[in-house]
Amino acid sequence: MEPVDPRAIGFSAERLTRINNLMLRYVESGKLAGIETCVVRRGQLAHRETFGFQNLETKTPLSKDSIFRIYSMTKPVASVALMMLYEESLFNLTDPVSNFIPAFKNVKVLGADGAIEEPIRPITVQDLLRHTAGMSYGGYEESHSPVDKLYDEADLFNPQLTIAEFSKRIASLPLMYHPGKKWHYSISIDIAGYLVEVLADIPFGDFLQEKIFSPLGMVDTAFQIDPAKLSRFSTLYGIKGDSQFAVLDLPESSEFLPPVALHAGGSGLVSTTDDYLKFARCLLNKGELDEVRLLGPKTVELMTCSHLPGELLPIAYEGSEPMLGMGYGLGFGVMQDTALAGMMGSVGDHGWGGYAETYFWIDPQEDLIAILMSQYQPSQTYPIRKEFRSAVYQALIS
Repeated sequence: MEPVDPRAIGFSAERLTRINNLMLRYVESGKLAGIETCVVRRGQLAHRETFGFQNLETKTPLSKDSIFRIYSMTKPVASVALMMLYEESLFNLTDPVSNFIPAFKNVKVLGADGAIEEPIRPITVQDLLRHTAGMSYGGYEESHSPVDKLYDEADLFNPQLTIAEFSKRIASLPLMYHPGKKWHYSISIDIAGYLVEVLADIPFGDFLQEKIFSPLGMVDTAFQIDPAKLSRFSTLYGIKGDSQFAVLDLPESSEFLPPVALHAGGSGLVSTTDDYLKFARCLLNKGELDEVRLLGPKTVELMTCSHLPGELLPIAYEGSEPMLGMGYGLGFGVMQDTALAGMMGSVGDHGWGGYAETYFWIDPQEDLIAILMSQYQPSQTYPIRKEFRSAVYQALIS
């Protein structure tokens, strides 16, 4: 996609340079090694830039074909895959997950007093996609939850597990909350990925390749890094011990090197800005891109509205400040009130981010897509996402 005159699509060219200034501050201050940013409006490229390095040690510049660990930006992809099967009437959102994965028939809840309780109702498919299944992510040291401790002890993210084995381990552990009683960010969309495998009767990774990646031309998106593309794979940096900027994952020794058995629908993909832009354009265009239709418009509409009742708002990561003004749909965070959220946007804009500081959103009101790619953990150590949103929207003039 070639850039156009920003004025032709309602942007100020001068104001768009503020995106560059923002990203350069992060790179030049040593907070982030490299960043790529992309803004598309009305189907035209308004802005696309790279800043800094793919690998600081070798001084390899970040390029427009660099490959990134996108972690939780996998969730919208897995959710689209499952909803493609929803369109075939293979399940209803209100169906119990145990109808399709019998291991979840006997799942229990660990009550506040430590007693094992029967869930007040079964986990539904909708619960998986909107994070109300009562599951967690682990991280016992951070949360001190007994359930998180059990998750940590279960070695859930061993890359040699299959998604089927992963799901069975989850089903054997107690829930942290009763289904539907709390929004709690979790591995539930990984279970949704396994549900794709069960319903489609083909491996989850194969389904994504055959039904999404190949049709859309997403040539660099996968659950492992092709060794032939290793020179394009970014180094992962982040906080480790007392260091604010340590090497966490090198390309030549990465956990994403093949073979990777665990095709995790919540966190497992690597991708590029070009590839993810194709996926986002398909969603903005109501499920179709270049005569390839993944979903019908009403399905996209259903996925990108908030599915949370008022009593579950505001949503918040465990131990973090609430995300005021935000709801959650089927695999996407959804803007409900920009004033409450304290950041620019539009009601109904939707997207999500990854744990290594990748981020995207789609704004149907403005016919806009924005993508930010970097490689730093944990994400949101810095307020770059909100600042990127401001830098994009302030440049809109018509």
